[in-house]
Amino acid sequence: MLKLLWVGLGGFCGAVARYLVSGLFLRLSPIFPWGTFTVNVLGSFALGFLMTLVTETLLVSPAQRLFLAIGFLGSFTTFSTFVYETNALLEDGAFLAAFLNVTLSLFCGLLGIRLGAWLARFLF
Repeated sequence: MLKLLWVGLGGFCGAVARYLVSGLFLRLSPIFPWGTFTVNVLGSFALGFLMTLVTETLLVSPAQRLFLAIGFLGSFTTFSTFVYETNALLEDGAFLAAFLNVTLSLFCGLLGIRLGAWLARFLF
């Protein structure tokens, strides 16, 4: 039961953080989903950093991993929103924006994972 509490608490915090970050970036452009893009890149970076700490050090407890990786980051980044917004761009005929959303999200997400892992190894 305690595990569910950690995941739920992390999920609540991740959802609130996602709402706030997406809201900040929504004002940048109504044409491109910068909020979801930013959340996905930040989440990829954070997950790369966290999972490197989990697998290569003893700095993250099982409870912290549940809270951060499954709860917070699982709620903070959502692939379904990414796909929905990309599909909306396609339906609107914004093929270049849809292509950029997919390409930049994948590339920058992978870059975020790599940079997060590198930073974790550098710092610890």
